[in-house]
Amino acid sequence: MECSTIAAWLASDGFEPSKTSTLARATDELAARPFDLVILDAELAFLPTIGAINVVRAHYPQTPIIVIGNPDGAEALAAGRGAAFLSRPLDRALLVCTASMTVMESRPVRRSERKRARLEVLVQGVPSEVIDVSKEGLRVEIPRQRKSAPPTPVFAVQVPILGVTLNVRRLWTVTAPHAERDAIWYGGELSNNSKRVELAWSRLVDALPSTRSSVTLQ
Repeated sequence: MECSTIAAWLASDGFEPSKTSTLARATDELAARPFDLVILDAELAFLPTIGAINVVRAHYPQTPIIVIGNPDGAEALAAGRGAAFLSRPLDRALLVCTASMTVMESRPVRRSERKRARLEVLVQGVPSEVIDVSKEGLRVEIPRQRKSAPPTPVFAVQVPILGVTLNVRRLWTVTAPHAERDAIWYGGELSNNSKRVELAWSRLVDALPSTRSSVTLQ
């Protein structure tokens, strides 16, 4: 029940959760593909023989982990293994925020300056806004729409002002804080674009001022 609830909370915020209730199944999942985040029940994480947290660390040492349990010593065990800890009863907002921030903090340091900008774009046909940019990627704000699916792991961002479409690999997701509309932020990096597209994007980023003010482009 709790697993399904957590999965529903995460899915509503743009994550793509994969559920499993046994260590054997979790091991198979981890061996098959990498994950941006792993959430573990404390009892499963710290089994006396081979705890799930050891399985995760064996396959992906840098993958962020959140352990959920009762405040009975599990928090110290989680901290000792470099994992975040949330105690029961769970709070939806805290869980989603912790998941988003944990994933964000695990990302590599940006290689170039991030610049603020308001740039009208289309993501999967949905009118959206780029809110900051760097030469490697962007952060886009997409309004929630009941009938529209979250962006795929690699999604297209149509940029009318440049006359190009960017291929963007999604890195993280979080509900837009203090937004004027119900929206989600997606952070991503440019992925497998042509040299022409990359050059157009690079020129746009270079043209933006290196200030904290936001530039609106239409």
